[in-house]
Order: sequence, then C-alpha cells, then structure tokens
Amino acid sequence: MERVPVLKIGDILLVSIQIDMEDQVALQLQEDLADRIVATGCHGVIIDISALDIVDSFVGRTLATIASISRVLDAETVVVGMRPAVAITLVELGLSLPGIRTALNVELGMELLARHRAEEFTDLDELGDEDEADTPAAAAS
Repeated sequence: MERVPVLKIGDILLVSIQIDMEDQVALQLQEDLADRIVATGCHGVIIDISALDIVDSFVGRTLATIASISRVLDAETVVVGMRPAVAITLVELGLSLPGIRTALNVELGMELLARHRAEEFTDLDELGDEDEADTPAAAAS
C-alpha cells in the first residue's frame, strides 16, 4: 500500500497528496499524521490537494477528521490547492469541513498558519498581563 509522505518544514507538517486517495490510504494518512504531530510537536498542518481531481465523501470526511485530531493535538490544519470542481463537489455532498481553513496555495497556507500562531501568542501575552495585575506587587504600585 502506498503512503502519503509527511514532511516537516519548521513548525509545520506538509502533506502533499500526489496519489489517488483510496479509503485505506486516507486512513493510513490519518494515523501517520497524528503520530508525526505528537513526535514533532508541530503546531500547523498543511494538506496540499492540488493534485486531486475528485474527492468523494469518505475522503472529505477523512480531511475533517484529520483536522479534528490535529486540533486536539494542538495543531491547526489548512487545506491548500483545492480545485473548483473539488470545492463544488464538497459543497454538493454537504461537507463543510469544520475546523479546516483553506488557502489557494502552500505559501498562503504557511502565512495563514504564521498569522494564527502570532495571534495565539498575543492572546497569551494579554492573559499574562492580566495575571500580573492581580499580584500584590502590582496592586501596591
């Protein structure tokens, strides 16, 4: 059985699907990706589907499941390279792909993940500032 390669680029895992996504390949990708997120501690996943001409309901649901698993493991998922016919098919099948952000290409997907990560750090900094205001030293000043 063929496997979809999962590459690490900085803090991001890149999955470029270049083969037919048969059901067993999709399930194996789901497992492989979860294992790699845990092993690497990456916080972003980009799935490039630009080589896919069609996506059936099983593959669509598998993408949504991958995004859910990634989120539980503290990684955001961005699907890139979606062709118009694939987007139309997903909508017609009623698959909204919850939890998945999309971008036109890998470069834009990386920018989207970088912005999301920066927003998370900003939110954490703001929480830290609020905690400091509650300390006795801050109240005395």
